Amino acid sequence: MDYRTPAIIKKGLIVVIVSIGCSASAIGKNTKPVVPAVSVVQLKPTATQQTAGKYVAQYLIRNHFRKVSVNDSLSQQMFRRYLEHLDGSKSYFLANEVESLRRSYGNRLDNEFLEGKSNAGFAIYNLFLKRAKEKMQFMKSAAGTARFDFSVSETLDLDRKNAPWPADRKQLQALWMKELKYQWLNMKYSEDTDKSIRAELSKTYTNRLKLLNQQKPDDAFQAYMFAVTTSFDPHTNYFSPDEFENFQIDLSRSLEGIGAKLQMESEYTVVNEIIPGGPASRSNLLKKSDRIIGVGQGPTGEIVDVRGWRINDVVKLIRGRKGSVVRLQIYPASQAGRGPAKIIRLVRDKVDLQEQAARKSVIELDNRKIGVISIPSFYLDFEGQKLNVNNYNSTTRDVSKILNELSSAGVDGLIIDLRDNGGGSLEEAVNVTGLFISGGPVVQISNSSGGKMVLRDEDKRVLYNGPLAVLVNRYSASASEIFAAAIQDYGRGVVIGERTFGKGTVQSIVKLNRPFSILSKQTDLGQLKLTVAKFYRISGGSTQNRGVTPDIAIPSLIDTASIGEDTYPSSLPWSTVSKTFYRPVGAVSREDIEQLRKSYDLSYQQGHSSREYLQDVGILNRIRKRKTVSLNEAAYKAESNELKRIEKRWTTEEDSVRDSSKDFMLNRSAEIMNGFIGIKKQSQAGTPARRQISMRR
Repeated sequence: MDYRTPAIIKKGLIVVIVSIGCSASAIGKNTKPVVPAVSVVQLKPTATQQTAGKYVAQYLIRNHFRKVSVNDSLSQQMFRRYLEHLDGSKSYFLANEVESLRRSYGNRLDNEFLEGKSNAGFAIYNLFLKRAKEKMQFMKSAAGTARFDFSVSETLDLDRKNAPWPADRKQLQALWMKELKYQWLNMKYSEDTDKSIRAELSKTYTNRLKLLNQQKPDDAFQAYMFAVTTSFDPHTNYFSPDEFENFQIDLSRSLEGIGAKLQMESEYTVVNEIIPGGPASRSNLLKKSDRIIGVGQGPTGEIVDVRGWRINDVVKLIRGRKGSVVRLQIYPASQAGRGPAKIIRLVRDKVDLQEQAARKSVIELDNRKIGVISIPSFYLDFEGQKLNVNNYNSTTRDVSKILNELSSAGVDGLIIDLRDNGGGSLEEAVNVTGLFISGGPVVQISNSSGGKMVLRDEDKRVLYNGPLAVLVNRYSASASEIFAAAIQDYGRGVVIGERTFGKGTVQSIVKLNRPFSILSKQTDLGQLKLTVAKFYRISGGSTQNRGVTPDIAIPSLIDTASIGEDTYPSSLPWSTVSKTFYRPVGAVSREDIEQLRKSYDLSYQQGHSSREYLQDVGILNRIRKRKTVSLNEAAYKAESNELKRIEKRWTTEEDSVRDSSKDFMLNRSAEIMNGFIGIKKQSQAGTPARRQISMRR
C-alpha cells in the first residue's frame, strides 16, 4: 500500500434535517430546522510535530528540485491547496467563511512555514472538523426521513472545482440533499442492493460521525503537511513514523494483501498503483485511480463503507490471511468516478515475483509470426545482484531469454507491451534498451543545481535487430517512458498507443533527524519523500508532464483527462536540456511511420470492429466530460447500463492473460506490425518504398 498522502475525513457542515423545501426532490416542507449540538474539539500541534515541520521546511527549501521563493505567493498557493484538499467539493465551507479564512491566513502560511509552525493549518482544520460533524448529523437525519422523487429532471455537479462556495445555508443544504439523492441512486443500482438503503445510509453517516469525533492532532498535521509538500510538486510527501512503517511493509511485500498501493484523495481511498504479480494485477479487476468506497470480508461479509476513513484503517481491513477473500466496492476510474458502484472479489496473497516477470505470446497474421513480450514492471532483485546470486530476478535476464526463444520460433516482428507498466528499476530500463541497440546513451538525469549525468548502455551486443514496436498507454510511466523514448529517439522502433503518464521526476527518501545529543532522546520525526532530479531524453526533452507521444495513436478506455502527470496542479513543467551525442539506428523512418499511419487510419474506417470500438470510446468520453450526473432514475439507469455494456464488450475480468478477442489495442498493434514487416521485406527486396499497406480489419 502507499501511505504517502495523509488521511483526511471529508464531509461536513451544518444543521440537522430541517425543512427540505430547499430541494425540489424531497418532501418535508413543514419540518422546522433543528441545529444539532456539535462538540467543539480544538486540536493543537504537538511539540514533535512543530519540530518535524521545521525540518520539512528546511529540506524543501534547500534540497527540492524546484526552487521556490518563500513569500505571500507560496502562502496563497498552500492555502488554496489546503482548502482544495479539505473541501474539494465545496460542500463544507460557506463563501464568507472562505473569505474570512483567506484574510486571516492567506498570507500567513509562508511565515509559519519558515518557523516550522502549523498553527494556522490547525485552526483551519478545526473549523473544517466542526463543519464536517454538522454535515454528518444533517445527512444522518435526512437519510432517515427524506422522500425523493426520482422522476423529476435534476442534476448534481460532480466536478465543483470551479464552482463557487455556497452563499448561504439554504444553498448548502440543497447541495447536501442532492448528494444524498445521488448516493441513494448509486446504492439502488450497485451490486449490493439486498439491504435497506435508508438503514445503510443512516449507518454510514453514524460511523463517519464517530470517526470525526475520534480525530487526533496527527490527522490535522498530516492534512496540512500534504498541502505544504504538494505545493512543491505532487510526488513530494511527508510520512509520519506510523505511515513510514507501513510504507516499508509495502516495499518488503511481507504482508498478504491485494497488491496495490493506495492513497487518500478527498474522502476517498484511491488506487495509486497496481503491483505486478499481486492479486489485483492477476485478476485484472482493479485499476489505477479506482476509488474504493467499501470493504467486505469473505464471500458474503458485510460491505463496510470506508469513505472518510484514515488510510491506515482502510489498509487494515484490506490486509488479511493468505487465501482469504476480500471484496471491494469501487467507483471505476474508467467511469470518471461516477456511479454505480461495482463490487469486485479478490483473494489475498503475497506478490509473486514469478508472475511479475516478463512473459511472451505469439500472434499469427498472414502467415507471419509476431512475438509479444509483456513487461509489467522493470524489476530487479537488488540484494540478489549484490550477493551475486545465481539466476536473481532481473527484467533484462528474462527478456533476453524470451528473445532467444522467440528467435528460435522464427518470429517476423516483435511488440514490447508496456501498458500499465508504472516503472521500476532505472538500471533495468537502460539494460533492456541495450538489448535492441549497439550501445550508447539511454537517458539523462539533471539535478536541482543543474548537474547532468548520462546513463549509457555499455554492451555492444544486440539481441534482436528485427522490426520492433513498443505499445504504451496512459499508465505507462517513469522507467517505461525512458525505454519508449530511447527506442523512439534512436529510430529503432515504432511507438504505438496513447500518450504516456509523464512522470519524469526522481524522488529520494530522507529521514528527519535532530542533531545528535547525548542529553536528549532522539524522537522519530518521520520521513520526507523529496523530488531531487528530472529525467531527460537523449534528444534533450524531458519525459516530465508531457510523457512520450506515440508515433501511431490508438485510444484506450482509460480516462486520459483525469489520469496523468499533467492533471496535477503542482506538477513540474516540461523542460529541455542539451541533447547528448548518439547515433540514430534508423530502423524506422518518418516515411515508414507516415505510411503505417495512413494505412491504419484506412483500416479504422473500413473495419467493423474498429468503428464499434471508436464509437464506444466516444460515448465513454462524452459521459466523462459531463460535469453533472442525472438524478432522474430513468436517465441514471440508462447511463449505468451503457457503461456496463462498454465495459463488458471491451474488458477482460478475472484473467491474468489478456483476452485477445477483447484486447483491441494489442490486435491493432499486431496489424500495424504486420504492415511494418511488409515494408521491411519489400525494402530488402528493392521494391519502391511508397505503396499501400494492407491491414486486416
